[in-house]
Amino acid sequence: MFLTIDTSDPRPIYQQVADGVKELIARGKLAEGAGLPPVRQLAADLGVNLNTIATAYRELQKDGLIVIKHGSGCVVASRAATDRSHDELLRPLRTALTEMVLAGLSSKTILNLVTKELGMVWKESK
Repeated sequence: MFLTIDTSDPRPIYQQVADGVKELIARGKLAEGAGLPPVRQLAADLGVNLNTIATAYRELQKDGLIVIKHGSGCVVASRAATDRSHDELLRPLRTALTEMVLAGLSSKTILNLVTKELGMVWKESK
């Protein structure tokens, strides 16, 4: 599993880890049922505290993206197991779009950026 931590990123490290795993799942690089590295191993690989990785994994479990099996590790959950409403799923998109508008990007630029990113995620997940 390929994750990196960016010390200049304002997001907490656990959030960077969780977002990185989410991206790997969305792009199809972590398939349903795939095992995630143990907390200790990933913490050592990234050079971060064990609790940071444990927090990221709990966040992913709360979002229904992974299943934590105590004693036997974590696996990517079935997409059917993700029981989140459309409003809940749209919330981060609305936040990102709002940030883009506040940054002064035109609707055409925003649409191009979203289309490009969706194309990358969609293509890689097939």
